[in-house]
Amino acid sequence: MKILLLGSNGQVGWELQRALAPLGEITAPTRTETGGLCGDLTRPDLLAATVRQVAPDVIVNAAAYTAVDQAESEPELAHAVNATAPGVLAAEAQTLGAWLVHYSTDYVFDGAGTRPWREDDETAPLNVYGRTKRDGEQAIRESGCRHLIFRTSWVYASRGRNFIRTMLRLAVERDALQVIDDQFGAPTGAELIADTTAQILSQPRDPAEIGGLYHLAAAGETTWHGFARLVIGTARDAGWPVRVADQAIQAVPTEVFPTAARRPGNSRLDCSKLETAFGLRMPDWQDEVSRVVEGVVRCKE
Repeated sequence: MKILLLGSNGQVGWELQRALAPLGEITAPTRTETGGLCGDLTRPDLLAATVRQVAPDVIVNAAAYTAVDQAESEPELAHAVNATAPGVLAAEAQTLGAWLVHYSTDYVFDGAGTRPWREDDETAPLNVYGRTKRDGEQAIRESGCRHLIFRTSWVYASRGRNFIRTMLRLAVERDALQVIDDQFGAPTGAELIADTTAQILSQPRDPAEIGGLYHLAAAGETTWHGFARLVIGTARDAGWPVRVADQAIQAVPTEVFPTAARRPGNSRLDCSKLETAFGLRMPDWQDEVSRVVEGVVRCKE
């Protein structure tokens, strides 16, 4: 299997390099053009040429514009990366007869209610980022290519800039923290996303049976406040030099931290379609978070 991986330096892309390696030959171009290959999603001409040169069996697009607040002032750039580029990849995949694997977000929904979102629920993004990711999904579906779109939420990893790394830093620097407690979702590890992708791609299934849109997130739910408490508590137990006491991690409403982009209050995702289709069971979010935090602490010892 020939795999073209885009966004290999990101949180999910980094884990995909490991998870996809046993499946075949991976080509992972960077944003800088090298040897005629270029993974810059703002250059659709070079992107299309790269796909044609590699002629992959599977295109895995882990690249995206993810600066949610900045997207409000850069809508054209966000659209180019999150919508136009996936459309280009989809068109090339259709021509080649290749698969396109793409990652989307809970931000395509408006965050109303408390019920976990299903794949067939109506989308109504609250911000530019969510709209561009929705437009990317639509472009892929309309292309007619064989595709897998995975919507996920609250992504973190042991590397890169993410909520876990931020909380570990602040827990050492501050005596007290305020963390939002009225947004609900499931923290989902990049490793889980990558391993699930690899497991699905390795299954010998009829493409007509497996293609389409799926929700992919860890099991259970929490708030950012609950997420922070588990991160800091796990780190403290593992020997991290935590300064903030558990009771000093204050739960606050979203309004305390005004942002350029509105966030959905309900980011819960119903993953039963994915679990049923592929015989999987998503692990509890607490188990994955604790394991990653303990790993980060060990690496710093």
